[in-house]
Amino acid sequence: MALTEESVVDPRWGNFVTRSFADYHVPSNLDIGSMEAIFIQEDDQHANKLGVKGIGEVGIVGVAAAVANAIFNATGKRVRQLPITPDKLL
Repeated sequence: MALTEESVVDPRWGNFVTRSFADYHVPSNLDIGSMEAIFIQEDDQHANKLGVKGIGEVGIVGVAAAVANAIFNATGKRVRQLPITPDKLL
């Protein structure tokens, strides 16, 4: 979201040009590095029949802001529009 996701709209027709993951770079294993998933052993039979809960996008909401703040701390330039690309830092 912070560095690669962008919704581009065609100004002539108002349609989205970037409609799928094929239209922009999606980070892969080599782009991200190592990551560890930690599971909490807790059953919640009220959530669903399996007793599991999904975290979805809740865990990534603050990442874009953290990346933007890190770029501000490193460069002194505040970028307020995502994705943060090199041309926005010039």
